[in-house]
Amino acid sequence: MTIIERALEFVTDGARIGLGSGRAAQAFVKALGDRVRNGLDVQGVPTSEETATLARREGVPLLTLAESGILDLTVDGADEVDPNLDLIKGYGRALVREKIVAASSRRLIILVGEEKLVPQLGTRGRLPVEVLPFAMPLCERRLSELGCRPVPCRKDGRLLVTDNSNHILDCEIDPIPNAVELEANIRAIPGVVGTGLFLGLAETVLVGAKDDFQLIEERRRGRIQSNRDPIDPHENEQSLLIEAGGRQ
Repeated sequence: MTIIERALEFVTDGARIGLGSGRAAQAFVKALGDRVRNGLDVQGVPTSEETATLARREGVPLLTLAESGILDLTVDGADEVDPNLDLIKGYGRALVREKIVAASSRRLIILVGEEKLVPQLGTRGRLPVEVLPFAMPLCERRLSELGCRPVPCRKDGRLLVTDNSNHILDCEIDPIPNAVELEANIRAIPGVVGTGLFLGLAETVLVGAKDDFQLIEERRRGRIQSNRDPIDPHENEQSLLIEAGGRQ
C-alpha cells in the first residue's frame, strides 16, 4: 500500500476535501480523480492555482472556501515533519493558502517521503515567509534582526509572485529551539502575511518511501504505527481527533 492509497481510505462519499500542493499531494489529486471517474462524489478546495488546474483536468469538482464551509479533511505535503508532527511547509510557494485551507478542515493528513522527517524544525535550513511587496524592505530588516537570513525568492531573474500577488523571503535558519516563539515574532512584523511554520495543525502523517511512496509508517499525535501493524480504515474519526488533540 502507498501513502496515496492509504490517504484515499480517509475519503468518504460526499466529502469536501482540501487539495494540497507538491509532488505527493498532486499524486493524491490524480488518484482522487480516478475515484471520481468511477463514481465517487467529492468536492475539493485547491491550495494553489497549479492544484486547481490539475484537479479540473482530473475531473475533481471544485469549490471556493465560501461555498464549502468546514472541510472534512485536507490532504497535503510538507517539507519538514518533526517528532511532534509540527511542520515546515512552503517550498512550493503556496504556504498561505495551504495554511488557510488546513485551518478550515476537521483533519489535516500529511503525505511525506521519509527524507522529510527531521529531529527538529529548521534542520533543512530554510523557512519561507510570504510578505506584502510594499513591506519587503521592512520585513527583510526585521527578519535579519530575529537571526533569520532572508533571501528574496526569484524565478527567471525576477521576484517570484505568489498566487496572492505577494513575494517570498526564504529565511536561512538554524534548527529552531522554540518554534512557537519564532512564529509569533515573525507574524508580529508588519507586512508578513504568513510563515511556513504549521504548528499543531497536522493530525495524521503518512510516511512513505522516497521513490515510490510505499507506506512505511503512519504517525498520529501520541502514536506511531508502522506498516507491519494492522490498519483499520474505518477507525472512528471522533476518537482519532480526541487522541490527536485535534479541533472539535
